Amino acid sequence: MGGFEPDFTIELDAMRRGTRTVCGIDEAGRGPWAGPVVAAAVVLDPDRIPGGLDDSKKLTEAEREALFEPIMASARVGIGIAEVERIDRDNILAATLWAMAQALKQIDGVALALVDGNRAPDLPCRVETIIEGDGKSLSIAAASIIAKVTRDRIMVGHDVTWPQYGFARHKGYGTALHQEALMRHGPSPLHRKSFAPVAAFFSR
Repeated sequence: MGGFEPDFTIELDAMRRGTRTVCGIDEAGRGPWAGPVVAAAVVLDPDRIPGGLDDSKKLTEAEREALFEPIMASARVGIGIAEVERIDRDNILAATLWAMAQALKQIDGVALALVDGNRAPDLPCRVETIIEGDGKSLSIAAASIIAKVTRDRIMVGHDVTWPQYGFARHKGYGTALHQEALMRHGPSPLHRKSFAPVAAFFSR
């Protein structure tokens, strides 16, 4: 990654060319074996950008949590959540793109959406996909933080209902702890049947 930090260059260039409202979109939770995939859309206020924004994967959980409220207070934010049923029915990519579209629906007047990755959701505005965009664009970095914190909080909440799986610790990712819990207790309604490591347990 080379130690680069995201900045506001892409957004400012678009604004100088007459694009009034630029939005960053990212997701969290494509890889886990359990729980939803969450997407966030964020339009930053150029005059009130919180300090310390970065790709959520480069930040600690405490740093992400500390940035969540400043982003929510200073930016326009939309959140889309694709539940396990949609993931299993449509596949994880389709569910992710759907969640991104749902997130954008909550923000009016977006002219350009900067989307992390190389697959563009079907949106009612111009879309620019940016590989590793959460490390290049502050808007996408902010979206990555909102999506990650929102999803982590959801999984911590599920831990109360399903404590035997350890969701608060691994957030549904395929850790050794999670695998052990699956072997001991079998899958829960939160587990993605369409994911190979989980499907093996459903077929037993």
